[in-house]
Amino acid sequence: MFVRRIAVVGTGYVGLTTGACLASLGHRVVCADIDPDKIKRLSQGEVDILEPGLPDLVAEGLASGRLTFVLGAAAAVTEFDPEVLFLCVPTPMGVGGVADLSAVESVVSECRDLLRQDCVVVNKSTVPVGTAQRTADLLGRGDLAVVSNPEFLREGSAVHDFLNPDRIVVGCDKQDAAERVAALYARLGAPAVLTDAESAELVKYAANCFLAMKLSYVNAVAELCERLGADINDVTEGIGYDKRIGQAFLSPGPGWGGSCLPKDTAAMLQVADSVDFEFRLLRATIDTNTRQRQRMVDKVRLAVTGKRTGSLSKVRVALLGMTFKAGTDDVRDSPALAVAALLRQAGAHLRGYDPALTPAARRPELGVVDLVDDPYEAARDAEVVVVLTEWPDFRTLDWARMAEVVANPVVVDTRNLLDADILRRAGFDWIGVGREPEHRAG
Repeated sequence: MFVRRIAVVGTGYVGLTTGACLASLGHRVVCADIDPDKIKRLSQGEVDILEPGLPDLVAEGLASGRLTFVLGAAAAVTEFDPEVLFLCVPTPMGVGGVADLSAVESVVSECRDLLRQDCVVVNKSTVPVGTAQRTADLLGRGDLAVVSNPEFLREGSAVHDFLNPDRIVVGCDKQDAAERVAALYARLGAPAVLTDAESAELVKYAANCFLAMKLSYVNAVAELCERLGADINDVTEGIGYDKRIGQAFLSPGPGWGGSCLPKDTAAMLQVADSVDFEFRLLRATIDTNTRQRQRMVDKVRLAVTGKRTGSLSKVRVALLGMTFKAGTDDVRDSPALAVAALLRQAGAHLRGYDPALTPAARRPELGVVDLVDDPYEAARDAEVVVVLTEWPDFRTLDWARMAEVVANPVVVDTRNLLDADILRRAGFDWIGVGREPEHRAG
């Protein structure tokens, strides 16, 4: 294997995972960020991101000398003279849903005159179709190649996903540059899709939008199950064995969210609109997701008042789970917080608990929730307990103890996470999604 000198700009979930994993494959990697405190912590092996396996990889990279951290993209280029430059900076949702590329453009402007001849610039961030050409135009150097190499990392399993990829997608009109980037991953043994930059850029959006559609579909089927008396668990098991469908992304919930699906579906709509294509299926996917969050609130209303339109004014609600999914401390576009906001708008008093969050590390996104560090304290005097994130920890709670501290023993389980029979024996009514409710024993 050829060992390359690689610079990675950005040390978020994607950048830090990319840098640490490439170093573990034998490459020499420098990671750059604009936050001096973060660079200092990373240089000491301190990883702020909750990501299994990542702290160990960073420690191994530092110890071997294959991984270093510097302040600023310019320093990474001038001090390291990289053969490959990865752009792993944020591309958040901007006005109207279009991706904000200001961070990408800033790094390109900062580095374009510093890059060595024949350096390959790689867009790893999720970017709209045409960004590779836009980046090349901004660089203004014919000796540099711009490659689209989208990431397919799931928060909570990013290291595993990087080192065990389903495929490596590389897009560039310059075959040599595409092959050089694909070769960085050679030790992983994954199939490589070499294509043009526009197709590679579209692959990431198309994949995430398909997953969003699958999730919205199963949530819609779950509602249909409730109306017909069917069981969504049995339905998804039955269709999941079909190899054309598969069992992944068939779990109903309070809606999809996180740092990728909301912004990528919005960006895909923008892309479609820009070429005068009305993507009705995708728009319905987003609308279904928005409706699902309100549907969870209606379940809470029904559980507390016996009516789907009942008042939640001053009702004490315990929320279990704030992050957008288990295994991460990320609350960006969390469906749990979206449901919490709707409950607060309805007048409910909210107290929440999440295994990955502490009251001391308070975040602005949690403004509507009184966060505590104990699930039993969250449930004290609550008129309903609502499970919003699929943390396995919630299955092993002492539910008999929970029944003793709540004002009204009823659980709305938006993830179908808990064993309904255990809840029933502990004295709770259990209300799930797409399944028949279970009523307390006795």
